Amino acid sequence: FPTSTYVKLWADTQRELDIMLQREREEFLQPEEDREKAMKMLATAYIQYLDIFRKLEEAHDHLIHQQKRAAVRQVLDGVIGRILEIKKEMVALEKSECHHMEDILMDLQRVPEDIDIPIPKYFVKENLTILQDREKFLDEILLNAGLLEQEPVAAMTLEEGIKVIQVAERARQGRAQAAFMKRIYLEEKRQSQKGDPQMSKNPDDAATCIQKVWRGYRQRKETEKLREEEMVFLGMVIIPFIFSSRFQSLPPDLEAMSSLQRGAGKATVLQGEVKKREEPSFRHELRQTEGSHIKATLQDQISQCFIECRHITGRFPDYPPESTGGSKTIFIEKHPEQVAEELAAKREAERREKQKNGKEQKERPAVKKPPKVGKQIVDDSWKMGPSNFLSILEEGSSQYKVFWENRDNRSDFLQDHDPELIKEGEREEVEDEIRVQVDEVMQEKLLKLKQAVDGETGTSKAGKGEKVRAARWEKGGSVSIPCPVMSLACRTIDSLYQELAEAGLLIKVKNVNLSDYFGYYDCLRNIPCQPGVQPMPSIPEVRQLVALYGILPLGSQTVHENAPLVKSLLLAGPAGVGKKMLVHAICTETGANLFNITPSKIGGRYPGRDGLMMLFHMILKVGKELQPSVVWIGGTERLYSKGAPKGEEEMNAKRLARMLPPFLRALKPKDRVLLVGTTARPFDADLGPFCKVYQKIILLPKPDYLTRCGKYFMSSSWLFLLFKHYILQRGGALTKLVNLDCLAQVSDGFTQGHIVDVVQTVLSELRLLQMPRRPLRTAEFVTPLARHDPVYKEEEETFQ
Repeated sequence: FPTSTYVKLWADTQRELDIMLQREREEFLQPEEDREKAMKMLATAYIQYLDIFRKLEEAHDHLIHQQKRAAVRQVLDGVIGRILEIKKEMVALEKSECHHMEDILMDLQRVPEDIDIPIPKYFVKENLTILQDREKFLDEILLNAGLLEQEPVAAMTLEEGIKVIQVAERARQGRAQAAFMKRIYLEEKRQSQKGDPQMSKNPDDAATCIQKVWRGYRQRKETEKLREEEMVFLGMVIIPFIFSSRFQSLPPDLEAMSSLQRGAGKATVLQGEVKKREEPSFRHELRQTEGSHIKATLQDQISQCFIECRHITGRFPDYPPESTGGSKTIFIEKHPEQVAEELAAKREAERREKQKNGKEQKERPAVKKPPKVGKQIVDDSWKMGPSNFLSILEEGSSQYKVFWENRDNRSDFLQDHDPELIKEGEREEVEDEIRVQVDEVMQEKLLKLKQAVDGETGTSKAGKGEKVRAARWEKGGSVSIPCPVMSLACRTIDSLYQELAEAGLLIKVKNVNLSDYFGYYDCLRNIPCQPGVQPMPSIPEVRQLVALYGILPLGSQTVHENAPLVKSLLLAGPAGVGKKMLVHAICTETGANLFNITPSKIGGRYPGRDGLMMLFHMILKVGKELQPSVVWIGGTERLYSKGAPKGEEEMNAKRLARMLPPFLRALKPKDRVLLVGTTARPFDADLGPFCKVYQKIILLPKPDYLTRCGKYFMSSSWLFLLFKHYILQRGGALTKLVNLDCLAQVSDGFTQGHIVDVVQTVLSELRLLQMPRRPLRTAEFVTPLARHDPVYKEEEETFQ
């Protein structure tokens, strides 16, 4: 498998990343007063980081060497996090989730498809075995509970079986008899023609007849080809029809895609073979050869630090406890000069505070007048906020330059581990083991130094802290905790997982990818709309937002811990626009568990406040242990309906709404758990508490004309046509009798769900069997489409 291509791609991308980091140091450190210029800088960096992200993901997916993949993965996580940070700044600057970047794309010579968010394949591939085992376990639970639908196997009686055999045998005999009689008829006809001299023709007449038939056939084909080319030139015919009618193979772009997929399959196989090899360990060798040197070096460094601290502060420092890292914190935190400066500043601040308190006691405080509004100075300049990922990117770039930039890869046929890199990683572990032993020795040495030099007795205060902690634990034990919640502490994750699955709250994820949410970019977004009204985002922008706020943070632990934290997400739109599909797509792309706590699903299984509290504790425990996890609430507007609750179901919905804020507060950056709500009528809810729960709100539009029909053939973009895709997916065949332009016009206002239902209604099993003899026609889709109610303009405006 040729890996040199992707090694070169990695090298080129690292150079682009170094240029980007240098640009950030020059441009983003200075405040910018012109907000339009700041937005242009952010959007340019956003697009360029997306290009780097796409290339790094491709290199990571195809590289075989495990240590190279680990190095690329570190930089890849940093790039993802930086993209999320830039997106946060863009949203804060424009007060909108959707941005106009057409001019910047044109300046960079890019197309709108270049700002699509790629989904890294390692989100699922690295945990594929675990996810497959978990899926089998869930299938077993649902099957035993009777919740998994199985295809019924109809048993056939003896009489029915005999009848089927008789019908088949009699049909076979009839076909054989018909073929035999046909042969006799043709033989008799041939014999009669031989005897008739008028039926025979001379060779010239026969040749003329053959030429006439062949020339007519050839001319009809050429005329048909010229007519098709003319219609394509005029834009009157969709080009996929020509490919499907004239060629048996795929177009060149799709052929290239299929070859890339085959290459990715080979890379996956080779990656699995390399992973099976045991990674050698050099810990014992490092202890033998470098252990004594490491121990002596640590003792000298710690002793020198003690002496410098006493020289500056006048006393020996307290030895850091093991719970805070021991002597490691001495070198991580500050130099002795920094410690002395901080102590002096602290003493000066305490002295000033005492003087201030004394003056306040003597003098009556004067009432301060509020400053005049006209004299206030407001700084409108924009400045880039601090980043948690630039250090990760710089570290990854430096490691690449040290280990991989000048490495000769031509002789590494087996793609084995590099022993020097393994030693570098294990050397830190050996140093930590030796540091624990050195801490014990140096702690005793420090105690003796204090007794000999400073005359300190060395009484330890650790016992007091332990007593305080014990007292707090005893005091905390008296706090009343609900018994159902206490009972969860003794239960295993498997038992809680099984209970949630049997209750129908842990459901099976449908295999849907984010790329299956088809749509084109709206080129008319620059048309000005009403003031104060945000335009409805296009379908590709919805894909971007779902990927940025849902998929990318859930897929990577490093990104989730350091990126801007998004705990909740709301998908709002008319019925049938794909809200549930996007929820399942988030889970599919990240391998997440899906908890469905829609009020109708909970029913009477967990009644009252204690029952809901126990349910949320179960979801938290299972979701954190088996992360990533998605908690889905369908019809979430019912939780915040206006007015007093009228029934038991509405009471439970109100209780569920009160439990959501504590549930979100319990989620920390290390917990890859996302709350996703879906609603078709958000205007029915009390918008105050409703919008406080969900950090990000994404509006889902109905498909536009280009999405329903499509006109252009760019790589695989023609697969995004809704009608064409769903008809072919159902098993149908498209001919010239199906006018997609007409269907796109007629289906204006209808959603993706309506189109799917219409295609499934038309293409029944019987209709599919009749397809070779009776091709599809446009009129067949009109009647089923008329049974649905479209999304009218007034309803669409209520979402804005």
